[in-house]
Amino acid sequence: MLYEFKPVVMIQTVIDTHNISKIYNPTTIPVYAINDVHLHIERGEFTALVGPSGSGKTTLLNLIGGLDRPDKGNIFINGEDITQLSANELIRFRLHNIGFVFQSYNLIPVLTAKENAEFIMLLQGKRKKEREQRVMQLFRQIGLEEKWNSRPSQLSGGQQQRVAVARALASKPQFVLADEPTANLDSKSAFNLLDIMALLNREENMTFLFSTHDQRVIERARRVITLVDGKITSDTAPAAVNTSHTVPLQQS
Repeated sequence: MLYEFKPVVMIQTVIDTHNISKIYNPTTIPVYAINDVHLHIERGEFTALVGPSGSGKTTLLNLIGGLDRPDKGNIFINGEDITQLSANELIRFRLHNIGFVFQSYNLIPVLTAKENAEFIMLLQGKRKKEREQRVMQLFRQIGLEEKWNSRPSQLSGGQQQRVAVARALASKPQFVLADEPTANLDSKSAFNLLDIMALLNREENMTFLFSTHDQRVIERARRVITLVDGKITSDTAPAAVNTSHTVPLQQS
């Protein structure tokens, strides 16, 4: 009798929230910003959180990123319950495990693009050679080699957001949280940025979780989670990824 042997695919859960809630005014009229959310994110996902304004998208990202604490429930990152960490332990945990991309870029104006991108690695105590090799690799991928020594004021909005992405990815975090990363970008810059993140997701198996209203992001996501009034109301994978607007990475 012949047996068919199939390879075993190991799936690793990076983010696992257990019935978390964030409640405002708990002693008067409770308002649930997040209401009993149970969510699994596996390594390598490219996932969008969507929903109307006030639905809880940014709050959920802040809870997962350890920028805020849930009033109920637990959040496990790679099996570690971050709700049990002290404030200082959370700071160290974020530094070594989570990359953040903010809508407003949050670049340091007195630093060059290179210095901004390697800033997290500097805080981690990485050596200069390691920092420069990693940042140069990322700058080649995002098409900004010639902007290495430019300051944020000398860069376009799209270029600044690329530097912010490079900073988030430089230390190879467990996952990247991106809060409305394309909101301030024109279509060309937005599609370029999505191409870059999709490339890094594919080549480095980097996990991305977006909060977004942007249909351009939603169309590229491989999983779309809808929040309404702090609850997950749907969790679906699009039938296909739309790449019809892809432009070359160097055309910024």
